[in-house]
Amino acid sequence: MEIRHLIITGRVQGVCYRASMTQEAQRLGVTGWVRNRHDGSVEAMIAGAPEAVAAQIAWSRSGPPAARVEQVAVEPGEGEYIGFTQLPTA
Repeated sequence: MEIRHLIITGRVQGVCYRASMTQEAQRLGVTGWVRNRHDGSVEAMIAGAPEAVAAQIAWSRSGPPAARVEQVAVEPGEGEYIGFTQLPTA
């Protein structure tokens, strides 16, 4: 089990990034959460098999078609998650 905390910057709000990330996480079998941040970035915590987490991070670097990702900061994360959810803006 691998857990990573992501901060995604660029044009990532108002482009269905969270909904698309949720769909991709469900497809990959990744658990965790995603939310918008007041600074315009998107934050996520993802957990799962190392190859699934790596695939989710790779997806995060481009996101949905309307997104323009500038950077994905990846750090170790923690926690236990069931499913993948969208949280309120923080």
